[in-house]
Amino acid sequence: MKKNELMQYSCPLGKAMAALGSKWKPIIVLVIKDRKLRFGELAVRINVISRKVLTDQLREMETDGLVIREEFKELPPRVEYSLTEKGLALLPILYLLEEWEAKYQVKGTYSEECIELIKEKKKKKVTEM
Repeated sequence: MKKNELMQYSCPLGKAMAALGSKWKPIIVLVIKDRKLRFGELAVRINVISRKVLTDQLREMETDGLVIREEFKELPPRVEYSLTEKGLALLPILYLLEEWEAKYQVKGTYSEECIELIKEKKKKKVTEM
């Protein structure tokens, strides 16, 4: 189902899925978190996404009210992206999705890097309690 088709439904879940309906948008939200990142920094941190797709996704996210694009009149041009209040509100939801997947993971399907990130989050959660 296309984004336009999802948006015609007044159902909140349909609208939410339309805003986050690509595989890249949740990843972009998790990479930006509570900081400002330049386009180049995002491209390096998500090195498996093409610059064109990253640009398209950021534009859609800006339209949907998830990110703020701040353009600076400098040479060379500088653009920074940060999450809006709506985008920041997604972080706990995405963290819960990560926990859900980790709980039901199939053994041996994650890279060492991913396993280390999961362990770090668990340690951080324990120390916050």
